[in-house]
Amino acid sequence: MDPLDNRQLQLRDDGRLRHFLTIDGLGRELLTEILDHAESFAGVNERMVKKVPLLRGKVIANLFFENSTRTRTTFELAAKRLSADVVNLNIGASATAKGETLLDTLRNLEAMHCDMFVVRHPSSGAAHFIARHAAPYVSVINAGDGRHAHPTQAMLDVFTIRREKGDFSRLRVAIVGDILHSRVARSQILALNRLRVGELRIVAPRTLIPEEARSLGVHVFHDIHEGLRDVDVIIMLRLQRERMHGARLPSEHEFFQRYGLTGERLALARPDAIVMHPGPINRGVELDSAVADGAQSVILKQVGYGIAVRMAVMSMALGPDAAREAS
Repeated sequence: MDPLDNRQLQLRDDGRLRHFLTIDGLGRELLTEILDHAESFAGVNERMVKKVPLLRGKVIANLFFENSTRTRTTFELAAKRLSADVVNLNIGASATAKGETLLDTLRNLEAMHCDMFVVRHPSSGAAHFIARHAAPYVSVINAGDGRHAHPTQAMLDVFTIRREKGDFSRLRVAIVGDILHSRVARSQILALNRLRVGELRIVAPRTLIPEEARSLGVHVFHDIHEGLRDVDVIIMLRLQRERMHGARLPSEHEFFQRYGLTGERLALARPDAIVMHPGPINRGVELDSAVADGAQSVILKQVGYGIAVRMAVMSMALGPDAAREAS
């Protein structure tokens, strides 16, 4: 989809966020605004009463056509901390499993006066389809669609980087692993480039690099030792077995031997480099336990920051006053 079309679909006439479907088409200013609002929500997690009344009376429906405990839970917590009512649709037992069309399901949910759909779907473009057909008062958040996009994961990743490392323009960032099948990587690349990161590298075997990689504004490395040298941030990706169809891959053991993050390989990066992973981690495949649990890992911080980022996106999408009142 053309970036201009993405922009028009996602923004209201006054430039405010209506849907959050992809980083593509959104400007640096809006991404920075999301990060700034997330900063204002980060402290809510530390309070004794972890709620603010910004979305009281709003109804948010989690439509997860694909399993994800971590993402669904953080979206649910984010909505509840904004005081919204949350509906978790059990897709396996829902009418869609009995033959009802996706549009019929949406119309029924709209009839129940839902204000937002958080959508996770195995098909690329599903969130865009729902956004185009949703009622004008409904906002749609993409929680991951096929191999296409996962914008809130990318935003919580860049929020983590900004909190831990500061100015993007001074940083070297390496994304390591299954670039080809990862919707997270695609969204991370867009977000980091839009926020003007100093240098962005992708590190993977040739069979896990998309053909268009060099047009994405990244430096491509096939040797992990060269790819990690002197970087400030290492983002390890999960091996996307469920999205691979006939990919020529080594065994998981061989993948770890060639591309897994060990203490020895981490030592090639800058001494204060941070290690990230969108989760869930496959220990002994993408990185070893000593690194995952080590002092340079910010993986668990990412999970906590994810709540703040999703609170920011929800509040910005559901009303002009909500995000302003949080600041």
